[in-house]
Amino acid sequence: MGSVIEIAIIMLVVATLAFAPLGYFIYMYTQKNGEPFGDIEPHEDKGSALLDLIGKVFSRLSSNKD
Repeated sequence: MGSVIEIAIIMLVVATLAFAPLGYFIYMYTQKNGEPFGDIEPHEDKGSALLDLIGKVFSRLSSNKD
Protein backbone atom coordinates (compact mmCIF):
# COMPACT_ATOMS: atom_id res chain seq x y z
CA MET A 1 0.00 0.00 0.00
CA GLY A 2 2.91 2.31 0.68
CA SER A 3 4.21 1.99 -2.86
CA VAL A 4 0.89 3.22 -4.27
CA ILE A 5 1.08 6.37 -2.16
CA GLU A 6 4.71 6.91 -3.17
CA ILE A 7 3.85 6.56 -6.86
CA ALA A 8 0.91 8.96 -6.45
CA ILE A 9 3.18 11.56 -4.83
CA ILE A 10 5.81 11.14 -7.56
CA MET A 11 3.11 11.50 -10.24
CA LEU A 12 1.84 14.66 -8.55
CA VAL A 13 5.35 16.17 -8.52
CA VAL A 14 5.92 15.25 -12.18
CA ALA A 15 2.54 16.70 -13.20
CA THR A 16 3.29 19.92 -11.31
CA LEU A 17 6.64 20.28 -13.08
CA ALA A 18 5.09 19.46 -16.46
CA PHE A 19 2.28 22.01 -16.22
CA ALA A 20 4.23 24.80 -14.49
CA PRO A 21 5.23 26.50 -17.80
CA LEU A 22 1.61 26.50 -18.93
CA GLY A 23 0.51 28.07 -15.67
CA TYR A 24 3.23 30.70 -15.94
CA PHE A 25 2.21 31.53 -19.51
CA ILE A 26 -1.44 31.92 -18.50
CA TYR A 27 -0.43 34.09 -15.55
CA MET A 28 1.73 36.37 -17.70
CA TYR A 29 -0.96 36.54 -20.41
CA THR A 30 -3.56 37.75 -17.94
CA GLN A 31 -1.20 40.26 -16.31
CA LYS A 32 -0.27 42.20 -19.45
CA ASN A 33 -3.72 42.76 -20.99
CA GLY A 34 -3.49 39.93 -23.48
CA GLU A 35 0.15 40.48 -24.40
CA PRO A 36 2.08 37.57 -22.89
CA PHE A 37 5.50 38.78 -24.02
CA GLY A 38 4.92 42.50 -23.86
CA ASP A 39 4.73 44.83 -26.81
CA ILE A 40 6.94 43.12 -29.38
CA GLU A 41 5.57 44.56 -32.64
CA PRO A 42 7.33 47.59 -34.08
CA HIS A 43 5.26 50.73 -34.40
CA GLU A 44 6.98 51.93 -37.54
CA ASP A 45 5.15 51.81 -40.84
CA LYS A 46 8.23 51.23 -42.96
CA GLY A 47 8.27 48.16 -45.17
CA SER A 48 10.79 45.40 -45.03
CA ALA A 49 12.84 44.04 -47.90
CA LEU A 50 11.38 40.57 -47.42
CA LEU A 51 7.79 41.80 -47.57
CA ASP A 52 8.56 43.84 -50.66
CA LEU A 53 10.10 40.80 -52.35
CA ILE A 54 7.11 38.62 -51.48
CA GLY A 55 4.76 41.29 -52.79
CA LYS A 56 6.62 41.40 -56.09
CA VAL A 57 6.51 37.59 -56.39
CA PHE A 58 2.77 37.55 -55.71
CA SER A 59 2.10 40.31 -58.21
CA ARG A 60 4.10 38.48 -60.91
CA LEU A 61 2.29 35.23 -60.18
CA SER A 62 -1.11 36.91 -60.35
CA SER A 63 -0.20 38.73 -63.58
CA ASN A 64 0.94 35.42 -65.18
CA LYS A 65 -2.46 33.83 -64.54
CA ASP A 66 -4.28 36.44 -66.64
